[in-house]
Amino acid sequence: MDTENANEIAVAPRALLAETRRRGERMTRMLARLVRVESPSTDKRALDRLARVVAAEWRRRGASVRVVRRSDAGDQVRVEWRPAGSRGNAVILLLGHLDTVYEIGTLRKTPFRVRGGRAYGPGTFDMKSGLVIALFAVEALRALKLRPRRPIVGLWTSDEEIGSYASRAAIEREARASCAVLVLEPAGGTRGDLKIARKGVGEITLEVEGRAAHAGLDPQSGVNAILELSLQIARLQRLNQPKRGVTLSAGVIQGGTRSNVVPDRATAVVDLRAPTLREMRGLERKLRALRPILPGAKLTVRGGFNRPPLEARMSKKLFARAERIAREMKLSIGASSVGGGSDGNFTAAIGVPTLDGMGGVGGGAHSPGEFVLLRSLPERAALLAALLLEL
Repeated sequence: MDTENANEIAVAPRALLAETRRRGERMTRMLARLVRVESPSTDKRALDRLARVVAAEWRRRGASVRVVRRSDAGDQVRVEWRPAGSRGNAVILLLGHLDTVYEIGTLRKTPFRVRGGRAYGPGTFDMKSGLVIALFAVEALRALKLRPRRPIVGLWTSDEEIGSYASRAAIEREARASCAVLVLEPAGGTRGDLKIARKGVGEITLEVEGRAAHAGLDPQSGVNAILELSLQIARLQRLNQPKRGVTLSAGVIQGGTRSNVVPDRATAVVDLRAPTLREMRGLERKLRALRPILPGAKLTVRGGFNRPPLEARMSKKLFARAERIAREMKLSIGASSVGGGSDGNFTAAIGVPTLDGMGGVGGGAHSPGEFVLLRSLPERAALLAALLLEL
């Protein structure tokens, strides 16, 4: 590391925090603007509108921007910033998503509003605050003429909330060209924890085919699909290992037509969670080995894990750096492991160091009371900027 760069890194955390705090009101206004562009995962027109807004803001900050057109989902935004003097082929990847869980019209019921140091509204916490933080982190670096040694790439996808089926390939491709991935998903609650581990997440559908019969006149001729499904769910329940973080939960059940007909069809949708790749693969083997219990019943198991786990070993070194930087700023951050998944699960699983939860601090994700703490916006922007400078 050259002397000039070392000096920049030494003074950067305090200078960056002062710089981002001067931008606090602008960050709030930007958050309001993004929240008011509603962007549900399944509404391509709305998502594309937000993609254009985000792309324009990155262009204003000197980034090279490409809007990746998608016919099967909302458009993605890829940004690249190569400061003078940055070198090397391995980039730092910033990762996040444009979509929210809220349908168009939610904003009329729960509009963007500021009260008591908090900003409320659909998507404030998950994760439009993260989009704002990334923009202003780069803006602060440029304002102070601080130059990261590595190029910065940002990928903002449009379907994270529904499984990232249209964006997973792009995420993994960008990650393979990266030395580290920083995920702008929200922090772990109001404590502001960074997320160093996430469970693998999946879903299976159990489909049972039985045989219909009259429930009163000839029940013995039937094969009760609902009974078979109930026995299978009880079997799955025995696979739960909550102390090890392995959970299966039947969330949707359908079956039968009338009470006087032995049902010939039944289905259940089951949520899957596992904390490690080893546990995930072991559970998948057990699920593939399921067989019918009742004579004459047929069982089909579809689906599986769609997000591998983000294991703590992939975040350990990045978290240590972030924690040290936060101390220099006189900020306190912790680490947490969570049950939900994110796109950081994909990047960690292919072997790229990944640190999640770099976004806003708040709570109430996916609920009418969703909020972000406004003081956290400049703090997290400064933390991100300083980490970009150091990697």
